[in-house]
Amino acid sequence: MKDSDMLIEIKNIAKTYSDNGVPVDALRGVTLGFKQGEFSVIAGPSGSGKTTLLNVIGTLDKPTSGSVHLLGEDVLTKSKKQLSDLRLDKLGFIFQAYNLIPVLTAMENIEFPMMLKGIGEKERRAKALSVMEELGIAELASKRPNQMSGGQQQRVAVARAIVNEPLIVLADEPTANIDSKTGENLLNLMLRMNTEKGITFVFSSHDRQVMEFSRRLITLKDGLVTDDVSK
Repeated sequence: MKDSDMLIEIKNIAKTYSDNGVPVDALRGVTLGFKQGEFSVIAGPSGSGKTTLLNVIGTLDKPTSGSVHLLGEDVLTKSKKQLSDLRLDKLGFIFQAYNLIPVLTAMENIEFPMMLKGIGEKERRAKALSVMEELGIAELASKRPNQMSGGQQQRVAVARAIVNEPLIVLADEPTANIDSKTGENLLNLMLRMNTEKGITFVFSSHDRQVMEFSRRLITLKDGLVTDDVSK
């Protein structure tokens, strides 16, 4: 599976949780690789392990066993600080619940990852505004999350995910809380980011609309890959 374009390599990943003392196998020996520029969906019913897999890929969760390499680096040997830096520099996240900071405006939410990187106020304000204009949400700049619709919050979350120009964006059920038309607009937007900027997108979803947009569809069931089809 070694390849100069391979951004993500996971091998024999298993993840076991304890549910009130009872072991639950969320992942059972998953091996996958993702190349730069892919637009992939990890699909499967609720409980299939897709969110766990996305969290392992994004270094938000450690597997019970197996190996995880991002950009050729073994992430399981890295410290919490090194993983935090890796996520900040190379990864963007779009969470199902958006995870916007309630007390911050849309502009401030988008600026936040740049602030963590130490980018100065003038530069980060200009970059945030540029991304908001590109996504058609500049008018939301001064609004807080509770003043926005679900679709608007999701676009702000996308802007925050891409403002640092990550190599990889991981999106967990990105269309779960929005209507189908807003979902279609959002997917078209991310497909354009993929095509124009070369950002690699990996989604987890059981939404048929998301699956139809994918160029690669990976199916999980009971913690195992049952299908992996490139279109």
